[in-house]
Amino acid sequence: MSRITLYHGSNKIVSQPLFGEGKVYNDYGRGFYCTENPELAKEWACPAPEDGFSNCYELETDGLKLLDLQLPEYCTLHWLALLVNNRRFDLSTPILRQGFYYLTQNFLIDISNYDLIKGYRADDSYFSFAQAFISNQISYAQLQASMKLGKLGEQIVLKSQKAFNTITFTGYEIAEGKKYCTLRKKRLEKANEDYKKTIETMDIEGLFIRELILQEVKNDDPRLR
Repeated sequence: MSRITLYHGSNKIVSQPLFGEGKVYNDYGRGFYCTENPELAKEWACPAPEDGFSNCYELETDGLKLLDLQLPEYCTLHWLALLVNNRRFDLSTPILRQGFYYLTQNFLIDISNYDLIKGYRADDSYFSFAQAFISNQISYAQLQASMKLGKLGEQIVLKSQKAFNTITFTGYEIAEGKKYCTLRKKRLEKANEDYKKTIETMDIEGLFIRELILQEVKNDDPRLR
């Protein structure tokens, strides 16, 4: 048996996660979003200074099909394609609409047969970095550099009834609102500060979304790695 410990940050105790609940417009669609990092779960539980809860679970992974977006066969554009397909993006300009079409046609993964998804979490800062790339403001190299800023969180998402059947609630910890709200704010502020430094110099020779579209760049292109 393969067992992992997961944490879910919330404003309430969630002793029984339910399949089919949750927001539709999350990074990977509707699902139960967790992390293996208890401190990160406490940050996610406290977007405001009020106390929250870090719910703890054990998950049996044997027999579950996992999509791990950090495996070598995937690149940042696979993550981004899922993000633009599920989150609400501004598509008010031609380049944004073309970027959306290019990503979803060439890099969108069919996640319907997966029980679990493991990948980055697009907090506010990282969502804005993605938006900047799709609007042709930063290059692919600058996007990749930005994704490494501010200790970007990694999440595991339960997507299927089968996965929900294997998760067991084991308890919770109270997350101190003032402390973890401040920590979250500082982490995102640091990411934004480092982002501004990253893009101070124009990446003249870099790949921008416009070039990726015009050159019809696919996943096997070594420039994406």
